[in-house]
Amino acid sequence: MAETSTTARTSNFNNGSPIANLAPDQLFTILLLLPIESILSFALTSKKFRHLASSNSLWESICRRDWGPTAVDALKSSFHGDKDHQLLPWIRLYKQVSQLDSVCCYKLSDPDSDLLLPSPRASHSLDFVSGCLVVFGGGCEGGRHVDDTWAAYVGNNSRRMLKWQKIHSGIPSGRFGHTCVPIDNYLVLFGGINDRGNRHSDTWVGQVAFHENVGISLSWRLLDVGSIAPAPRGAHAACCISNRKMVIHGGIGWNGVRLGDTWVLELSENLCFGTWHEIVSHSSPPARSGHSLTCIGGTRTILFGGRGLGYDVLNDIWLLDVSEDYSKWVQIFYELQNIPAGVSLPRVGHSATCILGGRLLIHGGEDSQRHRKDDFWVLDISAISLESVEPARLSSERLLANMWRRLKAKGYKPKSRSFHRACVDNSGRYLYVYGGMVDGVVDPAESYGLGFDGELFLVELVLQL
Repeated sequence: MAETSTTARTSNFNNGSPIANLAPDQLFTILLLLPIESILSFALTSKKFRHLASSNSLWESICRRDWGPTAVDALKSSFHGDKDHQLLPWIRLYKQVSQLDSVCCYKLSDPDSDLLLPSPRASHSLDFVSGCLVVFGGGCEGGRHVDDTWAAYVGNNSRRMLKWQKIHSGIPSGRFGHTCVPIDNYLVLFGGINDRGNRHSDTWVGQVAFHENVGISLSWRLLDVGSIAPAPRGAHAACCISNRKMVIHGGIGWNGVRLGDTWVLELSENLCFGTWHEIVSHSSPPARSGHSLTCIGGTRTILFGGRGLGYDVLNDIWLLDVSEDYSKWVQIFYELQNIPAGVSLPRVGHSATCILGGRLLIHGGEDSQRHRKDDFWVLDISAISLESVEPARLSSERLLANMWRRLKAKGYKPKSRSFHRACVDNSGRYLYVYGGMVDGVVDPAESYGLGFDGELFLVELVLQL
């Protein structure tokens, strides 16, 4: 027995580290469990490991792990059948996404054309679902709500000039400041305000389908949620987590009171009914409206900005993790003066969309003087874990530089805007932006005033594919 043990130790010594004796598929599985920094370090240990750790199949799997299978499949399908273009090696694509520094804008709608277009509006909803863009409700000039639904099929051609279709359903009732989030081929809508100032607390589910012959169909039904529901509100924020839950936070309730509560709607498998419950955390974001709530993967959600109780415009970041065992809010502290151009970050009425790579693309909004913005920022908290968020940990300039990055914008220059809406396609590379409040001439003899915009434009992440 002793002789056998000695022989085994000698064999392992002669063959180098025991890890060298693992089969490639075993190493492959282990590498997929490691963070990127560890994979890159592993590649430096030997030629054999470098070949495995830089293989295209491994990095495609890493992209699936970090970006999600839907985004990877959409990227691959966009190049399928195109002999003149091939997708970059996945390791290079991963690097480009992580170092993204610019976007390019394209105009997709022309108000002077003969095409049927949604009317200008703000505080509406815009979602990408079943390959379609869907616009519902919003507010327009005179403080009136808009009571219509529009849809346009995008498919795999992200830059096409869209043909809008007006959908006549009559429900839900007209409103603005509501939220609407996509879940599979459905939309889940909550709350909003009508032009009489009434706040809603109803929850609706809409099924979206595209048919080659008859176009787009959207059927709404009121969701049965029982007797417990959040208080009526508008100008709140919402997002979908875990494919079957919707989170909402804050907003403006009765008598203009700003709210700071957080609720989760758990939907049944067939989306026929749902259950609301409130999340109570030891620390939580202060009351606000006009902020953003964005899922960055799984159960992790980021809240940013908005207008607080004192009408001050905010720039704080909060991370929410909702799990079966616990749910808690944690604030991520940072100093504006340590971020280049960070003084412009406080905003309300902006859009914050999860793009390729699990980062937030923040666009537009307005400051405390109601000056509207046209800038693009990327917020990346991938290096920050919920368990280790401490003010001291975020004091390093390197971490701050990686967390916030202002992007260069090329191509078409859209107007500065606030209370617009944005959504991303399945690949996470193309962002659609529609509507909002812009600077506009009220009367030729008067100074500039407030206008509502009806423009749709496309924002493309600039990648050298």
